[in-house]
Amino acid sequence: MCTLEKRGNLFILTLTGDDEHRLSPTLIATILSTLSQVKAQVTRGSVLITISQGKFFSNGFDLAWAQAAGSKEGAAERLHHMVESFKPIVGEFLSLPMPTIAAVTGHAAAAGLLLALSHDYVFMRRDKGVLYMSEIDIGLTLPDYFTALITAKISSASARRELLMCGRKIRGDEAVKMGIVEAAHDNEDEVRKASVRLGEELTKRKWKGEVYAEIRKGLYPEVCDLLGLERKAIATASL
Repeated sequence: MCTLEKRGNLFILTLTGDDEHRLSPTLIATILSTLSQVKAQVTRGSVLITISQGKFFSNGFDLAWAQAAGSKEGAAERLHHMVESFKPIVGEFLSLPMPTIAAVTGHAAAAGLLLALSHDYVFMRRDKGVLYMSEIDIGLTLPDYFTALITAKISSASARRELLMCGRKIRGDEAVKMGIVEAAHDNEDEVRKASVRLGEELTKRKWKGEVYAEIRKGLYPEVCDLLGLERKAIATASL
């Protein structure tokens, strides 16, 4: 369901298997396990890039698994389970001791978009793929940490309104203008190349990972509090 490749100081996490990469309990657990492997191997200059295979970056939570519970109560309980179990993934990305890049080569919807926004940098393609928060269309409210992360990562109130309250499907160039992603590229291959290119540039900085992580957490205090992430001050020996 996902693989991890190490190229020098670059870690490449690839979502594999099911084309939609629905965030089922199994995929959530697999991603968490993979991030633990990354943390165990991190060195100065490490960078993580997340990519996917197929049409989707991720199409959100596995709603079919929730509905398979056979009752409204059971479905709601399963959806709540996925919402809660996804929290540690967002928390891990916000506390990883390295820069992170999402190469969004396909559709990123609902929790799949949250997965992308959990990274420091997001690139997407302009020829195919959209960003989409489906909750308004399917009749679900947003978990508090979803709202906090989106508010922290997307500064424009009008962009948040279009995304969350209008359910607009946003393509690459428009996502750049709205401040949701860093850049849009012509095709999947160009997105991957741009992500690797930035990753290689960042590896040269040789930042101390623990310091990087604490600065990142300091930028997003509300979502970090909701996720239970502790923050601490660090003074390096060079001071």
